Amino acid sequence: MRAAVFFATREGQARRVADRVAVDFRVHGLQVDVFDVKGLQEPFDWSPYSVACLAASVHGGHHEREMTAFVKENRQALNRLRAAFLSVSLSEAGAEDPKAPPDRRKRSAADARRMIDVFVAETGWLPACALPIAGRLAYSQYNVFIRFVLKRIARKAGAPTDTSRDYEFTDWDRVDRFVG
Repeated sequence: MRAAVFFATREGQARRVADRVAVDFRVHGLQVDVFDVKGLQEPFDWSPYSVACLAASVHGGHHEREMTAFVKENRQALNRLRAAFLSVSLSEAGAEDPKAPPDRRKRSAADARRMIDVFVAETGWLPACALPIAGRLAYSQYNVFIRFVLKRIARKAGAPTDTSRDYEFTDWDRVDRFVG
C-alpha cells in the first residue's frame, strides 16, 4: 500500500506533523510520499495511492490558502480514499492545557472545532476523520508585527509570552494514536 501525506504550513509545524504521520505509516508497513501542497502541480496523479492524510496550520481562523485550494481541486479523490485531516492550531493547545480553567479549555476546543467546520464549508470536503492538533508558538520565526500580535493573543489566552524562545504544544503521542 502507498500513502500520500500532504501539508500546508507557514512556520513548519504542519510539516512536522505530516512527517510524523509519514513515519507512523511506514511503521505500519506503508510506502509514503510527503507533499507540500504549495509546490504541487495540478492535476495530481492519485493512481498510486490508497491512503491519504492532510495536515494544515491555522492562521487568523483559517487554514492555509494553498490547502483550501488543493482540497477544492481534489475533493473526489480525497473522498474516494477516505482521507483524514489534521488541523494544527494554537486553539487546540489551549483546549489541551491542563492548567487552564475548564471554561477556557472548552472555548478553545470549540474554536478549534469551528476552524475545522469553516474549512469543510470553504472546501466542500468532509474528511473521513478530522483531528485538531496543538501547534506551536514559533516566536523566533515571526516578524516584529506578528510577534507583537501573537504575544497579545497569547497573554489573553494564558499562553507563554516570552518571545525569546519557541513553545511546542503538539502532543506527538496523540498524532501517533490517530494514525494507529
